[in-house]
Amino acid sequence: MKIAELTQDYEMFCPQSLALFDDPVGLQIGDLNQEVKKVLVTLDIREQVVDEAIKLGVDLIFAKHPVIFSPLSALTTTNPQEHLVWRLARANIAVYTSHTNIDVVAGGLNDDFASLLDLTEVRALDDENQMGRIGEVEPIRLSVLTEKVKAVFGRDRLRVVTYDHTMNQVIRRIAICGGTGGKLWPLAVEKKADLLITGDIYYHTAHDFLSQGLVAIDPGHYIEHLFIPKIAKLLRTYNDKLEVFESQVTTKPFYDI
Repeated sequence: MKIAELTQDYEMFCPQSLALFDDPVGLQIGDLNQEVKKVLVTLDIREQVVDEAIKLGVDLIFAKHPVIFSPLSALTTTNPQEHLVWRLARANIAVYTSHTNIDVVAGGLNDDFASLLDLTEVRALDDENQMGRIGEVEPIRLSVLTEKVKAVFGRDRLRVVTYDHTMNQVIRRIAICGGTGGKLWPLAVEKKADLLITGDIYYHTAHDFLSQGLVAIDPGHYIEHLFIPKIAKLLRTYNDKLEVFESQVTTKPFYDI
């Protein structure tokens, strides 16, 4: 099977055209005519993931986060990011990324997140580009909801944005956006969400939330690791001879204690 055939099948479900403007998706390293027998699915491509890919002898890494996000001015072994690309090219390992397009597509990650939280009447949070989701939930106290979020996303700890540390607020409408979705908070307020769930919430942005009566849960960017089993399962349906590996490397850069 050629990479072009594999990615064509994938893009029937998740077209590159759905990605946000200037988001680097699609084939980043390699040749579409290259034969592919082994694929490694990962959230991030870091040094340990490259080691894993080389050890497994894969032909292609299928990643959510692009390995080349900003243009490279050189390709050397002295710059860590350039070195990643250099090692992959030298090992003849292609890289395909599916970033914001897997977030916005129907049946993509944000729909999965909404389903895990049992949201109903789910619709896009941002109508213009379909980022994020918002939906209804049976009335639930914030203290109970936080435990549910921990359970469904495999988190031991969360950051909660609230002035009321009793956590007794009743939540009926939830907005959620995987990754870094804090900039969507005005839409969450406009659509009368009680709570926004997203990663990487900034200190002063959290104050803005609370001034508008919006509480929030920050489970971290790494909840997107659910990309790995989701995409691995999908790729296996395209060719029964294709070996699809799910990365066992934890690329979360933060250590919770």
